[in-house]
Amino acid sequence: MDRHSGILLHISSLPSPYGIGTLGREAYAFADFLRAAGQKYWQLLPLGPTSYGDSPYQSFSTFAGNPYFIDLDLLAEDGLLSSSDLAADWGGDPRQVDYGKIYAARFGLLRRAFQTGYPRDREAVEAFSRENKWLDNYALYMALKARFGMKSWLDWPDEDLRLRREKALEQAREELAEDIRFYVYLQHLFFKQWDALREYIHSLGIRIIGDLPIYVAMDSADVWAEPEFFQLGEGNVPTEVSGVPPDYFSADGQLWGNPLYDYERMKADGYGWWIRRVEGAGRLFDVIRIDHFRGLESYWAVPYGETTAKNGRWRKGPGMDLVGTLTNWFPNLSFIAEDLGFLTPEVHRLLADSGLPGMKVLEFAFDAREPSNYLPHTYDRHCVCYVGTHDNETVEQWRWQADRADVTFARKYLGLNDAEGFHWGMIRGGMASVADTFVVQMQDCLGLGPEGRMNTPGTGWGNWRWRLLPGEASPALAKKLYHYTRMYGR
Repeated sequence: MDRHSGILLHISSLPSPYGIGTLGREAYAFADFLRAAGQKYWQLLPLGPTSYGDSPYQSFSTFAGNPYFIDLDLLAEDGLLSSSDLAADWGGDPRQVDYGKIYAARFGLLRRAFQTGYPRDREAVEAFSRENKWLDNYALYMALKARFGMKSWLDWPDEDLRLRREKALEQAREELAEDIRFYVYLQHLFFKQWDALREYIHSLGIRIIGDLPIYVAMDSADVWAEPEFFQLGEGNVPTEVSGVPPDYFSADGQLWGNPLYDYERMKADGYGWWIRRVEGAGRLFDVIRIDHFRGLESYWAVPYGETTAKNGRWRKGPGMDLVGTLTNWFPNLSFIAEDLGFLTPEVHRLLADSGLPGMKVLEFAFDAREPSNYLPHTYDRHCVCYVGTHDNETVEQWRWQADRADVTFARKYLGLNDAEGFHWGMIRGGMASVADTFVVQMQDCLGLGPEGRMNTPGTGWGNWRWRLLPGEASPALAKKLYHYTRMYGR
């Protein structure tokens, strides 16, 4: 198999004059940077519309695209907005997304684009709707959320709408027809821009890696529209929710709060829900990273209403029954198993049986007290090596916060020196490994410290904000990356 490498940079992190990265000019420029740097992969986080907390792993829909990523300049070029429309308070720090200001300013502009464009584009939008059946439930769900102050469906005051009684749904479709068309039109715009960008990325010989979160959000059209596939009780209230148990890093564990799947019901349906979901992800990505892969072997179930994850229990997942269904159904898609965390022999067996590459994270490798299977000399080729992921410290932050003995071990093992730069030495270590694929965060290419961290797990706010500054993806940086890439045959 060929050796390749790539860079992890989410769309939100691209430069933009409008407060958040988009599918416009800077996305094309970053694709050009990847090509100049000799990279074959651009890895992204989930692209769905985000909820409170702004996490791409808690989306209103597993199928929809994030309206924040619709490029405003492209809308202006298409005659849907004027240049004067674009003047707004998008936030004062080009390094950080200000989600409050984005939310306040974005949707008014998008509504204006809808009012101008929908009459013109109606035929194309209706064709788009027919091709994307999930839009019916998603657009109605978003219109109802807007009616009820953006509350989750569990908190809607109308029980008939919460429980999807048909007469109430028919009435809502009539009353909210304009809002429904608006949310459909936003998805038409997103996918029109995404399809053009993806085609350009492919023309450069670059493939796109994207994340498939293991769970969907409670506050989503997915759960509201198809509650039969989730572990819900009376009134469609969850019985147990997702999380991870207490460990060395967290005495309380992590309470994620997502609804759990009713795998027996899903199996009886031939895993049709999962097949539709992966088909949607394949519309976006060439390689799908299955987040929290170990949860498919067994998962931590926490009683609904608990305030921590401590009182959960392990429950058996579908294992190869589901994994094999997906890999057989989608032979033209590639998958990566995010096999980090507490791994049992059963999880190792599932990974082996699946045939999927797992993940190796260099920041986890250098425990001076005991051997680690994240050390490059322990790898086989069939894996993906990362310096760190979006959930980790940047490598320079790790350098200063990790145990001194671990950092010393890393220096000795990789032959790190200050002349090369610590972060470049770590990149070199991953590039030189036998792993078929190597991925580095853009923040680590820049040698950033804690200001570059994307997410701190277990914290609900202040994450997902980091952005690339204009000019940082420079020709000089591309040349340096290209040097390492060629040196190690990637």
